[in-house]
Amino acid sequence: MNAPQRLGAFGAGLAALFVAAFVVAGAVVPQSTVAAWSGAAQDEKHEEPGMDMSGTDMSGTAAATTSVRGLALEQDGLLLGPVSAPREVDSAGTLSFSITSADGVAVTDFETEHDKKLHLIVVRADGSQFRHVHPTMSADGVWSIPWTWAEAGTYRVFTDFVPGATGENLTLSRTVDVAGPLTPEPATTVAASDTTGGYTATLTGDLSARGSSALTATVTKDGEPVTTLEPYLGAYGHLVALRDGDLAYLHVHPEGDEPAPGSTSGPDVEFMTEAPTPGRYLLYLDFKVDGKVRTAQFVLDAGAAPAAEPTEEPTDEPTEEPATGHGGSGHGH
Repeated sequence: MNAPQRLGAFGAGLAALFVAAFVVAGAVVPQSTVAAWSGAAQDEKHEEPGMDMSGTDMSGTAAATTSVRGLALEQDGLLLGPVSAPREVDSAGTLSFSITSADGVAVTDFETEHDKKLHLIVVRADGSQFRHVHPTMSADGVWSIPWTWAEAGTYRVFTDFVPGATGENLTLSRTVDVAGPLTPEPATTVAASDTTGGYTATLTGDLSARGSSALTATVTKDGEPVTTLEPYLGAYGHLVALRDGDLAYLHVHPEGDEPAPGSTSGPDVEFMTEAPTPGRYLLYLDFKVDGKVRTAQFVLDAGAAPAAEPTEEPTDEPTEEPATGHGGSGHGH
């Protein structure tokens, strides 16, 4: 065998060795490890800030996406600690938790918002069993409230508050599983009106994913407008909106000045809403009449933002005159 033949045989053997090595690696190295290796290799590349790996400018992507709240247990260095609660249906107990800093120290400084230091919203994953209540905080920063579950299922526990250190509203959440016979609610259908305790509440207006939009809640009883709505949580009504599917927490606030204690109003309460994406949303209106708070529930769809109009790019190419055939018909031959 001459030198070129020996080199060719060596190269073929080396190629076979590499093929065998890749086959063995694919058999014994987990896919997660391969992905980690790939990620590490990508990290070694020098990227410019705001650029993806293809060199495309991505700096505007995050800003273009409307943020949602209530899907995380941590934000801005604050953490919703584990939620202690009964784990079975009809088992009386206490629901409790703490808001802690990054070093695990319980936060005790909260600002008052909508008449309360903290709002606790609890709802099952299918949107049923909604409760909006207000626990009390101990001197060491533990929030607690007596609690009994009426139905089994997986619940999301929202804490809506304003820490004194920042003055910025936060919504943190965790999930809690409750054991017992489970009867899921049927799929949601659009409903802009609901009757509770003899009072009918109806929502009018649009819920839009194009930005802020107005919703008006109108309360009636026996077909007559209710004009004796009492202040509740700094307004004549309080509206919570959640995205169906993941229960993302929407920003909703009442319009108008805060009512004076002892005043009444109605039948309308206006709200401004911001839907982050098109889709279906679950809404819950708390209103107070004769000293009793009632909750009406609704389902609305938010429309999509209109598609951007296509723009024609200028061209330097000369405009061609249409070809004309015999007789000037305008059709080319």
